[in-house]
Amino acid sequence: MSDWFTIDKIDPETYIISEYRHWEETHAYLLNGTERSLLIDTGLGISNIYDEVTRLTDKPVTAVATHIHWDHIGGHRYFPDFYAHEEELNWLNGEFPLSDEVIKKMVIDRCDLPENFDLNKYELFQGTPTKVLRDNDKIDIGGRVIEVLHTPGHSPGHMCFCESGRGYLFTGDLVYKDTLFAYYPSTDPAAYLASLKKIAALDAKKVFPAHHSLDIQPEIVVRMRDELQKLQELGKLCHGSGTYDYGDWAIWL
Repeated sequence: MSDWFTIDKIDPETYIISEYRHWEETHAYLLNGTERSLLIDTGLGISNIYDEVTRLTDKPVTAVATHIHWDHIGGHRYFPDFYAHEEELNWLNGEFPLSDEVIKKMVIDRCDLPENFDLNKYELFQGTPTKVLRDNDKIDIGGRVIEVLHTPGHSPGHMCFCESGRGYLFTGDLVYKDTLFAYYPSTDPAAYLASLKKIAALDAKKVFPAHHSLDIQPEIVVRMRDELQKLQELGKLCHGSGTYDYGDWAIWL
C-alpha cells in the first residue's frame, strides 16, 4: 500500500482516500454499491489512486469529479468510465484557464512528494466523459442512489453529491474548513451563495468535504450561507472585496 494515501472508512461500503502530504489535504470518496462503485474525485494524480481503489472494491468503477480542477481529476486517467458536468466539458478539451506551468507549481507547492514522482510528466487530465451530468441527475450503483446537485460558484460546473438514503452530502470545494476560494475569474460569488442556499435546504446528516478537516458538521453550511448573505447585503459579495475570516473557515473573494 502506498504511504501517499490515507484510507478511512465511513461505513462498510464507503471509504475516504486522502492525500495529507500535500497542503490541500485532498479527499476522494469511494462508494461501493451492489452493481458498481462510484469514486467521487480522483485526487492530485501524484500517486496511483487506482491501486488503492482496487483494494477496496471488486466492482467496476465510475469516476466523477466534483469539478474539473487538477486536484480533483489527477487520477482520472486510470478510470475510462467517468462523468462530468456539461458546464466544464471545455476544460477537458484544451480550454482550462491556467497553463500547465502554473498547475505544476501548485502541484508541488508545500508538498512532501514521493521519491519516484516526475513533475515533467505531470499533465492536466483531458478526455471525453462517458456521461454528461446535469442538475438532479441520479447515479444508481446498485442499492445506493446518489443525486447530482449543480452547485456553481467555485467553478461553473461544480457539483455536490447527495445520498439521501444515508444522509450523506459530498460537498467538493463548495464547503470545507479553511479558506474557500472564490477569487478566480472563473468563480462566481453570487452563484456561490445560491449554491449554499440550495444545499442548506437539504436534510444532510453528515458532510464530507474535498479538503482539510473531516471533523465538519452540517451546521457549517448554514453559517456559510448566512455570512455570504450578509456580504451580499453589504455589497461585498464580489471579486476583489477581500478575505473574510469566520474562525473555522474563511472566504477569499
